[in-house]
Amino acid sequence: MITDASTEALKMTLGGNLLGPDDPAFDEVRQVWNGMIDRRPALIARCRGTADVVAAVAFARKQDLPISVRGGGHNVAGTAVGDNSLMIDLSLMRTVIVDANARVARVQGGALLQDVDRETQVHGLATPTGLVSKTGIAGLCLSGGLGWLRRKHGLTCDNLIGAEVVTGNGEVVYTSETHNPELLWGLRGGGGNFGVVTTFEFRLHPVGPEVAFTFVGYPADDRRKCYEAYRDFTQHAPDEVSTLVTSITVPDDPAFPVPDARGKPAIAFLGVSLGAPEAGEAAMAPLRQVAAPLFDLSGTMRWVDIQSLLDANFPAGGLYYWKGRPLTAAALGDAGIDMLVDYAERRPSPLTALVIWHLGGAIRRVDENATAYGGRGAEYMLAAESIWSDRADDESNIAWSRNAVDDFARFGYGDGLYLNYPGFLENQDEETRATFGQKYARLQALKASCDPQNLFRFNSNITPA
Repeated sequence: MITDASTEALKMTLGGNLLGPDDPAFDEVRQVWNGMIDRRPALIARCRGTADVVAAVAFARKQDLPISVRGGGHNVAGTAVGDNSLMIDLSLMRTVIVDANARVARVQGGALLQDVDRETQVHGLATPTGLVSKTGIAGLCLSGGLGWLRRKHGLTCDNLIGAEVVTGNGEVVYTSETHNPELLWGLRGGGGNFGVVTTFEFRLHPVGPEVAFTFVGYPADDRRKCYEAYRDFTQHAPDEVSTLVTSITVPDDPAFPVPDARGKPAIAFLGVSLGAPEAGEAAMAPLRQVAAPLFDLSGTMRWVDIQSLLDANFPAGGLYYWKGRPLTAAALGDAGIDMLVDYAERRPSPLTALVIWHLGGAIRRVDENATAYGGRGAEYMLAAESIWSDRADDESNIAWSRNAVDDFARFGYGDGLYLNYPGFLENQDEETRATFGQKYARLQALKASCDPQNLFRFNSNITPA
């Protein structure tokens, strides 16, 4: 039982602060990005450094209290907060230190993508991250990490070269490829199962400050033609080019710069090409010539502007349900395109997007068993991103995403999902085991050594061996 004396002792130990349900800031701090999530932890430990995390984990171990960890709080399943848990909040820990000569960034566990890009771009460097600057680097990395650099430089987790972790045993452990390498293997795609990562070390690459960016949209009537064109384009795209195709409704917003396109259903190509912007624009030119465009906002852009371009489409407090599945090349065969067109037409909300990411390149060049992340041979990733605004529409929006991912299983690369798009972690044991496949037993052994009590279970949970 949590006593007043034990919580007071923890409060006195922390350099940050400890919030209980009666604290005025409690309700604000427990909120996460997805407005569907409304959970009440028992306590929130707002940590300012590794020592605070050690104290919080020790408290949870003694109380046998499950732990949820908030980095950016952006996971669609709301894994940052659990009912009756100790929520370890890292949002005060956002420091990024760049060693430009070594091309390495040391990043605290509460940092957002915008924090990383701001510091690395001072030196003309970047590490692969996601597409929304408010996303936390921690959750993104630990379950993979898809972004604009993926085909040239791999996933976020592929560029993790070291980490400081407070394990479920309460130990502070440093891991790298030469020191505790098994833990690094597990952190590269195994989720937040093993402890709290207080510091990440990322490999950096020369990027920008300006790159070629494609953002072109076509009328919904051209969907089939666009999917066929995308199939052809991706068969020959160089690794410098990372693109996606998405069926959307153009925002009916005065801020959208093409008035005639506002509020119309569309299919759009988005992409980045590294290297000289002129060469990048030429490489992506076929995507801009499929039909008469509804809009074309392509051009040379600053890397940091591209990284925040989509932020407004994913506001905090919106209603979200996302699921994703890696796919084979057959997904863009005629039968797959029939399904894509059908699901695009039946999107239950104008905010919803049906996205196909092109994978391959550097992702595929990493050996399947070199990291916990699975499905490296996939050609594409399906993301069924339901977004809506009225709770009365929950059922239809959730069902659309679930059905899309289930129906595309016939084109799935293996039986697993993409665990950064986990729905609400329903059927999580079955889906987690399918996603990790033969690696699951190895992950269970690592889990047993790092977190035998399974304190860290608000995630795509791996049960200890």
